[in-house]
Amino acid sequence: MSDSQAHIFESAAAPIPAQVGRPPAVLQVLPALATGGVERGTVDMARALVQAGWKSYVASEGGAMVRELERAGAQHFTLPLATKNPFKMRSNIDRLEALIRELPVDLVHVRSRAPAWSARAAARRCSLPFVTTFHNAYKADGWFKKLWASQMARGDRVIAISQFVAEHAHARFGVPWARLTVIPRGVDLAKFDPARVSPERITLLSNAWRLVDGLPVILLPGRLARWKGHTVFLRALAELARLRGAKDFIGVVVGSHQGRENYRDELYKLAANLGLEGSLRLPGDCRDMAAAMMLADTVVSASTEPEGFGRVAAEAQAMGRPVVATDHGGARETVLPGQTGWLVPPNNAAALAQALNEAIGLSPERRAAMDAAARANVLAHFTVDAMTDATLKVYTDLLFPPDSAKIENPGQGAAP
Repeated sequence: MSDSQAHIFESAAAPIPAQVGRPPAVLQVLPALATGGVERGTVDMARALVQAGWKSYVASEGGAMVRELERAGAQHFTLPLATKNPFKMRSNIDRLEALIRELPVDLVHVRSRAPAWSARAAARRCSLPFVTTFHNAYKADGWFKKLWASQMARGDRVIAISQFVAEHAHARFGVPWARLTVIPRGVDLAKFDPARVSPERITLLSNAWRLVDGLPVILLPGRLARWKGHTVFLRALAELARLRGAKDFIGVVVGSHQGRENYRDELYKLAANLGLEGSLRLPGDCRDMAAAMMLADTVVSASTEPEGFGRVAAEAQAMGRPVVATDHGGARETVLPGQTGWLVPPNNAAALAQALNEAIGLSPERRAAMDAAARANVLAHFTVDAMTDATLKVYTDLLFPPDSAKIENPGQGAAP
């Protein structure tokens, strides 16, 4: 490993050493278990711990995914961990310490900035190893934002979900490369598998979205947040119609507005002004993304700000779909230009339109080759098993270091 690169994840976990008396126990801490990438990774890891014979605990404010977590065999504890109130955060230190000692817990893994302040303090009181995951390149453009995220940089091991995020953690927060490990997020291949999506599921969505047989479908998944690039996407569709001389395609934007009704209405108005009536669908949330991607001829990630990893691009490739993504952040590590998709400059509707024109104009032979390459890319690099195995190895190295290993102050959290 060079001095300027984090540990790269390994595809197989180290064997779990025997421990006298009981299995090792891990407590994952996050604000809540609502639907999202952080939450999905937490549940995937909780399941892997149970399958490996470990004790798996999660503390959060709860949410829709608690039931799935408990079905996986993990145990959930409800605490007010989403709070940003400093007095309540201080009280959470005592709550977490009591939980750690009662269970007991051997290692604490925190996945978000707000609960990191309480979780690190509780882990230190109990002299436990402390692991953090940078799920994004946290903003540090002011002293307060940098302070707010600083506890995430103080893990005995700091996991970054991409090399892009690792470089950010090192440059902006001073995390030494020796404490950084890159573990990309994993796609659930049981869910995102073209062979497992029935024709009935595809037909159901096609009818609900009023798709037209024979017209290519261009899909943009992502909650309705401005930085997801919806306005760039709409302008690109209008430019695509100009390039092709016709609106011989359908654009579909799927994702919850999450209370942003004004932004949703703004998109409707922009679509009307661009003359996209009849060529655009905004169906809202979609609970069957695998079927949605099967309907798509190409999948778009138009984020105007860099994404730490970019789950959409990886999931689309798992479904054998070429991807058009913006050329920054984690997309540079998941999309292979010319092989599995295209990378275009952010905020550039003209470049996005040109890539979309190429994507929906692929010959059957070229498309089949890209579809196969996209699926193979995910199978080789971005699976849930690879992610959980590599994370288990981080836990194992901290709890059961080989005699020759020099662990940097486990349980003491050397400051960056």
